[in-house]
Amino acid sequence: MTSATIKLFLLYGDAKRLRVGEVSNWTGKALAAPRTELDDLLAREELESAGIYFLLGTNPDTGNPQAYIGEAEVIRDRLKQHKAKALEFWSSVVVFVSKDENLTKAHVRFLENRLWQESKIAGRYELENVNGSNPKLPESDREEMEVYLSKIRQVLPVLGSDLLAPIAGSASPTKDQPNLVCKIKNALAHGRRTETGFVVFKDSTAVLALRPSAEVQHPFVVVLRQKLIKNGTLVEKEGVFVFGQSTEFSSPSAAAAVIHGGGANGLTAWRDKSGKTLKEIEEV
Repeated sequence: MTSATIKLFLLYGDAKRLRVGEVSNWTGKALAAPRTELDDLLAREELESAGIYFLLGTNPDTGNPQAYIGEAEVIRDRLKQHKAKALEFWSSVVVFVSKDENLTKAHVRFLENRLWQESKIAGRYELENVNGSNPKLPESDREEMEVYLSKIRQVLPVLGSDLLAPIAGSASPTKDQPNLVCKIKNALAHGRRTETGFVVFKDSTAVLALRPSAEVQHPFVVVLRQKLIKNGTLVEKEGVFVFGQSTEFSSPSAAAAVIHGGGANGLTAWRDKSGKTLKEIEEV
C-alpha cells in the first residue's frame, strides 16, 4: 500500500464525534459519527449521494465486534431506514461517498460485495448482513473501484475501525516480524507480533487444564479461555485445545497465558527457531 496524507476534520473538536476524512488526490470522502449524532450526519449534503456505509458496534449476545456493510443510491434515505428499524447492536456509522458524485448503483454494489468478502476474510467482526450478490462491471470501472477500495482500507482505521485489517498483520510491514513458537507440556503454538497486538496462528495448540492458581491470580486468563472455547476458536482434540483460526491477542503475554493455562511472560515464553526469546530479539 502506498503512502498517503489523510486530512481529518473534527467538526466539534472531538475525535469521537462527527468527523470528515479525506485523502490527498482522491475524489472520495469519508464521514463518521457516533449513533448519538446520527441526525447531524443525516443533515450533511454529502448524504444525498450514492455510497457505502458501515454500522459498527458489539453483538449483545456474544460480546464480539459486529458490523453491517451496506450501499445505497441515496445514503441518507437508507440510514433513515436503519434508524427506524432500531437495530440494537451498532453504536457508530462510517460513510464513504464521492466528491464528484461519479459513483453509480453498480459501483456501490460492487464495493459492498468486495468489502463484505474482505471483512469475512479478516474475521475481526461478526457480519450482521449476508451479501450474496456479485455485480459485474466493465474492466475499467473495476480498476477504478479497486483504487477506491484501497482508500477505504487506509481511511477506515483512522476513523476507528479495524474491520478490514488482517489478523495476521500487514502484508507488507516496514519490518518483518519473526515467526515464534511457544511450547509447554504437549502444547505447541506459532505466532508473531502484529501492528495491533500478537497473533497466534491457526492449528496452534494450548494445554487443556488451567493452572490451580489461575482463577485467583490470573482470572482474565480463565475468562478469555472460556470466551475462546464458547465462540469455537479453541476446540478440544487429542488432549489439547486446537486453535481453529488465527487469533489476535492484545499482547504476547495474553497469548502465552491462554496457551499455558495461567499467567505467563510473553517476552520469554515466545522464542524464535534458534531459541532466542522475544525479549532478546527486541533488545538487538
